[in-house]
Amino acid sequence: MLTELCSDLRYRLRALFRREAVERELDDELRFHIEHEAEKYVAAGMPRDEALRRARMALGGVERTKEESRDVRGTVLIESVMQDVRYALRVLRAKPGFTFGIVLTLSLGLGANAAMFGIVDRLMFRPPAYLHDAARVHRVYMSWTVDRQRRIDASTSVARYLDFVRWTHDFSSVAGFGRFHLAVGDGDAAREYPVAGVSASYFTLFDARPALGRFFTAQEDRMPAGTPVAVLGYAYWRTVFGGRSDVLGRQLRVGRMTFTIIGVAPERFIGIDEDEVPSMYLPLTAFAWNLRPEDHSQDYHWGWLSLAVKRAPHVSIAAANADLTAAFERSWRARSAVETRSAIPLAAARPRATVAPVQLARGPQAGPDSKVVLWVSGVALIVLLIACANVANLLLARALTREREIGLRLALGVGRGRLVRQLLTESLVLVVLGGVVGLAVAQWGGAILRGLFLPTDVATSVLTDGRTLIITLIATIVAAIVTGLAPAMQALRYDVARSLTGGARDTGARPSSARTALLVVQATLSVVLLVGAGLFVRSLFNVERLHLGYDVDPVLTVTENMRGVKLSDSGQVALESRLSDAARAIPGVIAATPASSVPFWAYEGRDLFVTGIDSVSLLGDFLLQAGNPDYFRTMGTRIVRGRAFDEHDRANAPRATVVSQGMAAALWPGQNPLGKCIRIDADTMPCTTVIGIAEDLRVRSLRSARQYTYYLPMAQYAEPTGMLLVRVSGDAADYAERVRRGMQQVMPGAAYLTATPLRAMVAPEMESWRLGATMFVSFGVLALALAAVGLYSVIAYGVAQRRREIGVRLALGASRGHVLRLVVRGGLRLVITGVLLGSAFAVWAGRWLATLLFNESPRDPVVYAAVAAVLVIVALVAMAVPAMAATRVDPNVALRAE
Repeated sequence: MLTELCSDLRYRLRALFRREAVERELDDELRFHIEHEAEKYVAAGMPRDEALRRARMALGGVERTKEESRDVRGTVLIESVMQDVRYALRVLRAKPGFTFGIVLTLSLGLGANAAMFGIVDRLMFRPPAYLHDAARVHRVYMSWTVDRQRRIDASTSVARYLDFVRWTHDFSSVAGFGRFHLAVGDGDAAREYPVAGVSASYFTLFDARPALGRFFTAQEDRMPAGTPVAVLGYAYWRTVFGGRSDVLGRQLRVGRMTFTIIGVAPERFIGIDEDEVPSMYLPLTAFAWNLRPEDHSQDYHWGWLSLAVKRAPHVSIAAANADLTAAFERSWRARSAVETRSAIPLAAARPRATVAPVQLARGPQAGPDSKVVLWVSGVALIVLLIACANVANLLLARALTREREIGLRLALGVGRGRLVRQLLTESLVLVVLGGVVGLAVAQWGGAILRGLFLPTDVATSVLTDGRTLIITLIATIVAAIVTGLAPAMQALRYDVARSLTGGARDTGARPSSARTALLVVQATLSVVLLVGAGLFVRSLFNVERLHLGYDVDPVLTVTENMRGVKLSDSGQVALESRLSDAARAIPGVIAATPASSVPFWAYEGRDLFVTGIDSVSLLGDFLLQAGNPDYFRTMGTRIVRGRAFDEHDRANAPRATVVSQGMAAALWPGQNPLGKCIRIDADTMPCTTVIGIAEDLRVRSLRSARQYTYYLPMAQYAEPTGMLLVRVSGDAADYAERVRRGMQQVMPGAAYLTATPLRAMVAPEMESWRLGATMFVSFGVLALALAAVGLYSVIAYGVAQRRREIGVRLALGASRGHVLRLVVRGGLRLVITGVLLGSAFAVWAGRWLATLLFNESPRDPVVYAAVAAVLVIVALVAMAVPAMAATRVDPNVALRAE
């Protein structure tokens, strides 16, 4: 049986791919049977010619027998399809310019969608590499009430992580992970790398085996300081150590401590971190001790740690949330027992902990960047629709020019179904070519998109990604059907007699309703994209023009990396004072100050107490900033009332503070805040008097104006900050290395400085609007170009069809201006229809886009008017060439041609 099946399969394959040989064999076999049958008749006395005739009649006809034999092979349909493909390739090769234009159009649409799918899939749907049983692994989010508003946070402290480990029961694993940039190496070879601190349980979430060595154990991750061991990231191991196997056991200086390398993570292992691939993984306890050498088991303030949990089998989401919330409430009470004075009561806070997907883009804290990714994906899909409409329009125009050829084929007996299949095959061939080129566009051109949305060190390849290839294949098939449907339906309506007698050249020919509708669709979708681009551009303009309460471009943030150099607190404060003096001595430096907080990067808060207010913390967040008398000059923050602190605000002077306008209004509404008293850390502390009011700052969010800041003189703060702010006379990026080198001379031993422009901390907060503006404008321009090409093709074809009509008009005395208006008026009517429909759709969709805009209405009339003007101008330019060609028609030539 199996032998027969294999033999039959080989025969069918030979019939498909070696058709000529099989046909020769069939001819030889039929000839043998006819000769054999004819010999019988000859032996009976019949003449040979008559015998051959009788033999053919007995066989039933040679050609009929051949057709029956071919039917038995079961390859007729495949052969027919291959014939259609070969014919389509010949037809397309005969018009290379037409083919190139369509393939280019489709490749841009399909390539953009393939690239965007890869990004969305990686950000929102694809679990991290090696993650075991991803459906049961979750990121933990905590929420509580502050000032009658719910706050959600995915970051917590080591102390709270330990509470969750102790007091949850429905999880097979509870893991903590966090990341900072730390100095790695010694001397001039030291460089900053992203370093992850992870609990030993973190690796149990993955089915990952070390490429070399081992992962660290729970015994090496014990409080308070752990064991200084390190697991290298694969890329870091290959780049820095050349992939050497003798790296195990080597000592590596990381931050202020020395770690022993015990293993190397496998290739493609990036953990759950989505922003950067860590260069190495350290035990959580050793990592925290390295950053701050103290016992963190009771410190609930330092929130930098993310949590991941794995539900035990058969534990539901609801049960997991209940277990986490119970542990969180117990942890809240434990913190309240430590911080009796400043803690928010449990009943007022109503703490709750929940699980969510590990992908940040799918969690409750999904940032605007994630939403922009989804919108850009929709934009890419709209571009594909515009490309398909454009291609369908071009194919329809080409089908009309082939009307005589198609009519002739119908007259010769070709079935309309067979003809439709041929036209769809041509469309499929074009779209497949566009899809192949589109994958190349997605691979190389899409690298720009991946650089905008994904970590740069995450390996991504469209050509080897099965999910992206499948989606691209589906999109290609759908695009083939969409683009080939219009010309195929047109073929079903052809009148054979009309086609053979000239068809398309009839006197009153006009663009078909299908082509007109497709053009309106292109214009409508282009308006939607251009409106989105205009709204994001306006938002970006608004956010860049926003006054943050401080200057950004001329300010540098200088951070200290002590690398194990031991100094007392007073010695550290004295070092920072010397560093400020060294900075001011550098040419181009205007002012410098130590700082306890940096906007959008580092914050400090303390417990505040104000007479008459039961709990200041219920009113919101109050961020502390400390600096020397140059602080406000360095930052460019204005004092609106009272005074800033100066050299007279020494350690032994009366305690003084400057508060922001919003803080003054929140604590003392309707009163003069100058001279008011606040107590810091405890209500038994001495009074700190308000001496000045500063403008409000935006330090955590660009959207919220209710951000409270208070300032202390550095002499009264009397603690090391580890950071300085330096104001220069130009752009901070140009001065960064010069300032760092000048200040480095003051640093003791192996300690060193890092200088970073403040713009680098603020810029990520503006990234969503910058991305939105960039991508909407890029895709909007592409859509506009495609719409212009579509309009040009429609008008040009219409002019070609109406040459006789135009010739008659000119012969009867019509002016060339009249002909020009006649051509342009029809195109403008279509464009204006598209503008009206697109504007209506954009207004309707704008309600979902509003949350992504900054101080910008989704119904901004300026944007809509500008888009309408741009589209009309582009349309006029696109119609100019065919319209001018219409005015140059020679009436005699046009009439003689007919």
